[in-house]
Amino acid sequence: MDDQLLDSFLRIQTSADKLSAFLIFNRITDEFDCTPNQLERFLISKGITSGIRTELLTEICNNVLAYCKEQTLVAVGQQATTGKDGYIRFIYDMKERDQRPAELEDGTVDFKEVNQLKNVQRGQLIAERVEAEYGLPGKMVTGETIAAKLGKQARFKVGKNVVVSGEQTAMYATIDGLITLTDKEKINVFPVYEVNGDVDYKTGNIDFIGTVVIRGNVLSGFKIKAAGDIRIIGGVEGAELESEGSIEIIGGIMAGNKGHVRANKTIKSSFIQDGNVSAGEDVLVSQSIMHSIVRAGRSVICSGSKGLIVGGTVQAADLVSARVVGNTMSTATAIEVGVRPEQRAELSELRLKLRQTQDSLDKSEKALTILDQLAASGQLTEDKMSLRIKLGATKRVSIGEMEEMRDRILEIEKTLEDTDRARVDVSHTIYGGIKIVIGRYTRYLKDPIQHVSFRYMDGDIVNVPIFP
Repeated sequence: MDDQLLDSFLRIQTSADKLSAFLIFNRITDEFDCTPNQLERFLISKGITSGIRTELLTEICNNVLAYCKEQTLVAVGQQATTGKDGYIRFIYDMKERDQRPAELEDGTVDFKEVNQLKNVQRGQLIAERVEAEYGLPGKMVTGETIAAKLGKQARFKVGKNVVVSGEQTAMYATIDGLITLTDKEKINVFPVYEVNGDVDYKTGNIDFIGTVVIRGNVLSGFKIKAAGDIRIIGGVEGAELESEGSIEIIGGIMAGNKGHVRANKTIKSSFIQDGNVSAGEDVLVSQSIMHSIVRAGRSVICSGSKGLIVGGTVQAADLVSARVVGNTMSTATAIEVGVRPEQRAELSELRLKLRQTQDSLDKSEKALTILDQLAASGQLTEDKMSLRIKLGATKRVSIGEMEEMRDRILEIEKTLEDTDRARVDVSHTIYGGIKIVIGRYTRYLKDPIQHVSFRYMDGDIVNVPIFP
């Protein structure tokens, strides 16, 4: 068939992004006869020069009736790709495991070795910004090039006692101190504050912009607040410890239901008794957690030869792991996983506030109904007109706030359903008297079980064997 005659039978339609071209039959008769080469020349004549599916053209020519009733994708372009993201490269490995004190050959820990901390000197390079890279360019079916996409550029999150070069490519320390990542990954250089003894009436409370090291005990009633980490060589009584980094307590916590220990990152302690402990990431305990309230944004792990959790409430977003949970006396103990502890508290607060706002809205609407009736009868005074306008504005604000609260409640409730990762692992024995909560589901244990992992499955909390 003459190439020019193909125009009466065929037409080409291109997608808006020019990454797809479709062949469409205007009509079909016995006169139609076309070779793959003619079909390809027809596409080229219509501006389709790249990504042509030549094998498909052969199929169309061999079996026209199979393709004549609908549009057929005959050319596919190539989308441009996004390159590698940029990142910040530190002079130290800033992962949490490298912030631990040095362990000697005999297994003891040398807490006097300050060189294990990420120390830097004034003017020293802390980090460099590695540029993002471009990906591969693409190509439209019309032959035009699609520009490659640049990966996401990294930016320094500037904290305290650091300075960035004019080109925004390097960061330097402005003091001698310790590199510390605080909340929202800000990069800081903090000096280290050490107390060679107990925190008591002699030292008083501590509120420090850096990392605090206490080479003794922290007595009841005293407070330590640090923008960096807190390390306690001794024990902690009913004191208040707050850290924007991590907290490590070698001697353990015996709080007597007083004070609290809070960290944005990880809390490590040999034991926790009658304490109130909250960590943004993990709580790691080597001996026991007894009659305490413990919350973790990621996991609570009570390991070691004892590895006991008994009494109180332990909450974690992903995992609670222990060797033994509860005791033979069936002491009431609650283990909750599947949602961040702060989200549980937020959900309760939102529901209360939603009810209060709804009550206030109901009262406003009743008042507006009366004012509308007065307005309809022409009895609305200037004062009541002003009140009507004010109540109308209040109503609109309340409706908007309630909509936001409902959206947030649904968002949190959705996380309660997403419990696939959440679990409670007990490597030895879990006794009766234990309440297991995973997301929105609860299970009470009456009898002891050994070597078990509790998980949510098919609408219920089930226990899966753990083989020691």
